[in-house]
Amino acid sequence: MSTTAAPSRLHTARAGVQKFGTFLSGMIMPNIGAFIAWGLITALFIEKGFIPVPELGGFGAGPDGKPYTGLVGPMITYLLPLLIAYTGGKMVYDVRGGVVGAIGTMGVIVGAGIPMFIGAMIMGPLGGWTMKKIDAIWDGKIRPGFEMLVNNFAAGIWGALLALLGFFGIAPLVQAFSTAAGNVVQFLVNNGILPLTSILIEPAKVLFLNNAINHGVLTPLGTQQSLEQGKSILFLLEANPGPGLGVLLAYMFFGRGAAKASAPGAALIHFIGGIHEIYFPYVLMKPILILATIGGGMTGIATLAVTHSGLVAPAAPGSIIAVLAQTARDSYFGVILSVILACAVSFVIASVILRASKDRGEGDLAAATSQMESMKGRKSMASSLLGAGGGVATATEIKKIVFACDAGMGSSAMGASVLRNKIRAAGHKDVTVVNQAIANLTDTYDMVVVHQDLALRAEEKTPSAQIVTVDNFMGSPKYDEIVDLLNEQDATEDVPFDGVAGKTEPPSESEAAASHVPVPHRHAETPNVLRRESIVLTGSVADMAGAIDEAGRLLKEAGAVDDAYVASMHERETSVSTYMGNFLAIPHGTNEAKDHIQASAVTFVRYDEPVDWKGKPVKFVVGIAGKGKEHLGILAKIAKVFGDKEQVARLESATTADEVLDIFGKVNA
Repeated sequence: MSTTAAPSRLHTARAGVQKFGTFLSGMIMPNIGAFIAWGLITALFIEKGFIPVPELGGFGAGPDGKPYTGLVGPMITYLLPLLIAYTGGKMVYDVRGGVVGAIGTMGVIVGAGIPMFIGAMIMGPLGGWTMKKIDAIWDGKIRPGFEMLVNNFAAGIWGALLALLGFFGIAPLVQAFSTAAGNVVQFLVNNGILPLTSILIEPAKVLFLNNAINHGVLTPLGTQQSLEQGKSILFLLEANPGPGLGVLLAYMFFGRGAAKASAPGAALIHFIGGIHEIYFPYVLMKPILILATIGGGMTGIATLAVTHSGLVAPAAPGSIIAVLAQTARDSYFGVILSVILACAVSFVIASVILRASKDRGEGDLAAATSQMESMKGRKSMASSLLGAGGGVATATEIKKIVFACDAGMGSSAMGASVLRNKIRAAGHKDVTVVNQAIANLTDTYDMVVVHQDLALRAEEKTPSAQIVTVDNFMGSPKYDEIVDLLNEQDATEDVPFDGVAGKTEPPSESEAAASHVPVPHRHAETPNVLRRESIVLTGSVADMAGAIDEAGRLLKEAGAVDDAYVASMHERETSVSTYMGNFLAIPHGTNEAKDHIQASAVTFVRYDEPVDWKGKPVKFVVGIAGKGKEHLGILAKIAKVFGDKEQVARLESATTADEVLDIFGKVNA
């Protein structure tokens, strides 16, 4: 959720850096557990560790004279880069992309002979992207029965070629870059100017621009340095909780209002929980406080440099517990001292600033939190603690809510129906909830509910609206937060119909157009969009792509779409998943494919074994082709059914198509 100013070049550039940083973070963060495991094994079992074990630490030799391999070397050389590469490839092209990306990365690993994290972050996504493009060449052109043969050999052959490219082409380049970057870091350390990096790192943290630096450079270089030296200062350049804690302590002692009252809880979450973004709104309320975090960060880094201290692996999240768990055996004094001094310097500077200011930091904390989320591009944990108590905070009255998705046809219609039912059940008849394609959004709404991957696009279209992001269309907890927010509003009007004040009948087309509210669905005028022959109770495929094809085939047989629309259903899935929650997916085409719809139709397929839908289990696949608003009535019914566990159980046990139609309320009547 966020309220933003008009889009600008700076906003676009920042969003681009954030997107790139988020992508890098998406490769590293899921594998942080592996980094921690490697760090613990290193700290315990290497020759200078707490419990030196030659067989595990990889030092010394056995009775036969052969040196021990240990766990430390193979994990950092092979396991960690391959995990990163697989994750990056999967982000681009699911499991197939992950496998090909990992194969290509082996070439870089062997070619370079050193841990290849940067190489993995290149080859993983490259393997996924190129495999996706290659598959598109013969998509739909393979003779039945030969799909597995072609797909497997295509992945194997292309993976082998990428491994050769990695060995001969990418490895030397990445090795040269890693060496040069390492030399730059060493130069900064040797000349005592490494603390100056805080001038970039601390503002970048508050602006959510740090992921590209942290996960793209510091973590790979730090891991390489840790392998060679047993520890690295780079892991603590960004993760030190001292600077943020100093700011929060200053608010505790010298702040006023909501900031002073909430600072103790925020300090606990920041320091123990490791959620650093909790202190960002306190800085945004009074931007000059960035000087306090810079001063604290420089002090912490200088302390680490003087005491030659560091961590053995990344500390994520940046909790003091994670920091201490990853501290090298000889670095506890230096690391603890760096945190204490960083906090002290930050506290002193922030205290002077707050005491010298007239308002003592008594700003609008909710507005600052909203501003932070605007920069982040998605909902922040801080908002549930620093906002209006319910996680969705607002400064304006909410009357018009739009649920947006890429095509404005399936996901948004279902989500809008669920949210609308909740809002109506709470008695808020004066609040409209409509759905719209994200490309057709106008800045006329009070709140936009959108999938988290589409948040930045929604902000560009609706800069004055609040953005609430969800990842589960059927049962997102954000819906309850919105209802709670509406309950807090002093709604005095009693509007009998959802949409136009004072109306007891649905709005006319002219009224709906003026208020951007679509004419609601009238069941009596609905054609048979869900037909008996479009209901399949035993799906015949076992993967997501096959399920999309099966839904598309049923839509074609219903005379609703052509082959181009079915292809766009696959394209839609690559941008934003159509998984809705409660075992339901609703594949449909992109906004650009609407011209390929001849008639509205809905299909229903049930699978005995759940289909893996990008990591989510799906038992029910509802294919959608909507021409105009004809399909919205049944989508509303489907949303209502899948919001009720008893009805979902009835669908699971249904034995005839008529039972399915009956469960959906005979919407075709």
